[in-house]
Amino acid sequence: MIANHLKELYDYRNLIWQLAWSEFKLRYKNSILGYFWSLLEPMLMLLVLYVIFSNLMKVQVEYYQLFLLLGIILWGFMSRATNIGMFSIVGRAGIVKKIYFPRDIFVISSCITALLMSIFESLIFILFMVFFKVPVTINLVYVPFILFFLFVISLGLALALSALNVFYRDVQFIWQVLLQIGYFATPILYTIDIFPENLQGFILLNPIARIIISARDTIIYSSPAKIEDLLFMLLSSIVFLLVGYIIFSRLEPRFAEEI
Repeated sequence: MIANHLKELYDYRNLIWQLAWSEFKLRYKNSILGYFWSLLEPMLMLLVLYVIFSNLMKVQVEYYQLFLLLGIILWGFMSRATNIGMFSIVGRAGIVKKIYFPRDIFVISSCITALLMSIFESLIFILFMVFFKVPVTINLVYVPFILFFLFVISLGLALALSALNVFYRDVQFIWQVLLQIGYFATPILYTIDIFPENLQGFILLNPIARIIISARDTIIYSSPAKIEDLLFMLLSSIVFLLVGYIIFSRLEPRFAEEI
């Protein structure tokens, strides 16, 4: 059944890309700065957080600007993918009611839109890498796998949220609260070393935390990714995607009548 569905999604690959690209362009339509917002948003966030945590709170981390910016970009992708994906079904009520095709293509295209936005943000990070003369090493080979795990986890969350949001509109408000809590509970602004070892293990149960830490280690600090972290991320991405797909597929038959 899953194999057949994957084949069906593959057949709709052009539509998925067209939806993703159209939504990406629509987000900057009638905007004075246009696509520049994708670069400006993380820069403004970086500036505020860097002043607070580097100067006022005296956080001492090597390449802290890059440390902070990478965390902002990675968390921002997950947050954006789940938020856009959450409204991908209710926002297309007319199409869902009139035409049948796999409804999860809306969620997938939304996650791709978020990915395109994050790619633009990454241009700033690359410029910072060049400016600070951060060495590029073979350990970058781990990066595609780490980012793939992040995309899959975000897709799994978006699938579940988009389906639940059709039936329970409170989901959107609950998710915003959880994102705020998660932002400060995840080592984005600080290193995990500030916590005692037993608490570090608890924080690392969050796969996004491991993804951000592993990405920093491989990209900024030229360290190889730990095998146990990669395996944990792999297992987490499979679990999140399966749970999200199950929730979505169970609720999908009632989308048209509920919207």
